[in-house]
This record gives sequence, C-alpha cells and structure tokens, in this order.
Amino acid sequence: MSRIGNNPVTIPEGVTVEVNENIITVKGKLGELQQEFSNVTVVVEDGSVVVTRPSDSKENKSKHGLYRALVNNMVAGVSKGWSKDLELVGVGYRASNQGQKLELALGFSHNIVLNVAPEVKIETVSEKGKNPIVKLTSHDKQLVGQVAAKIRSFRAPEPYKGKGVKFVGEEIRRKAGKTA
Repeated sequence: MSRIGNNPVTIPEGVTVEVNENIITVKGKLGELQQEFSNVTVVVEDGSVVVTRPSDSKENKSKHGLYRALVNNMVAGVSKGWSKDLELVGVGYRASNQGQKLELALGFSHNIVLNVAPEVKIETVSEKGKNPIVKLTSHDKQLVGQVAAKIRSFRAPEPYKGKGVKFVGEEIRRKAGKTA
C-alpha cells in the first residue's frame, strides 16, 4: 500500500489543475507546468487532486507514489516556487551572471560560461570575505535540480580541502590526507 500515493494533494488558492486524458496541467501565479502520466487515474475533486491505481501490480504501485509526488511538486512550484543555493569554496573562485549567462571561474585555465534555461532565474552574491553564492529559483523543481547538478559537476567538492561547488548547508566528508 502506497502511503504517499494515498494522500490527496490540496490545491491552494490561485492554482488551477486540469486533467486531459493522460496529461495533467497545473497553472499558478508563477507559471504553468505539464506532466504526462500512465497506469494511474488522476481526479480533481473538492479542491484536491487524488491519484488512484487500477491494481496492486508492482509497476502500478511504484507509479502511484511517483505521480502523486510529481503533482505535489508542480502545485507547490507554481504557488511558492523552488530554489537552490550553491556555494563556491576555493581561492579565486568567482561567479557572475549577465541575464541568463552564468560565468564561473573555478580554477581552470578558462572561465566556464553556462547558458541557463529562461525558466530559471539566476542571482549571484559576492560579499568580501565570504564565498560567492549562486541562487537558482524557478517554478519547476526538476529543472532547478538539473541546473544545480550541472553547475556542481564542473568542480565537485573534494574531500581533502573541501574546495569546489557545494550546496549551501551541505556537509563534505573530510579525509585526513598523508601522515608523515
């Protein structure tokens, strides 16, 4: 029995949810998201979205919780939005943005320029004496996570000095290094 899939998703004020055949569309003040679904039934009733499965097969059980979670993330995204903050730890590591172009100096011989999707808003914060921070916000949780993972992959944090691109609040497991 899916514990997550059985919970209804409450629809906040200002958000509309429409179901057409096998596509669910969620509209809100921050944007519009669509998701295709299969092996489940999605019904909008009494200000909430209910996801049910036709049988207890393994595939149906797994998709039951998955699509309920995706719908919940879509509803939360178009009403409140999602954000991720990345911190650049290292001497000389810098970040700046011009519109949707993010330029990163991560200790390579050249700067890395990343064109970010227009749905994601970028903000870079550089304070003297503190590590630069890249803030990503959007209504699409999957897209924010994907862009954050792409930025992190340019220079993942290493375990000896802790240098690299990490999420704000992320704990890096440190290693001792060589002993004399």
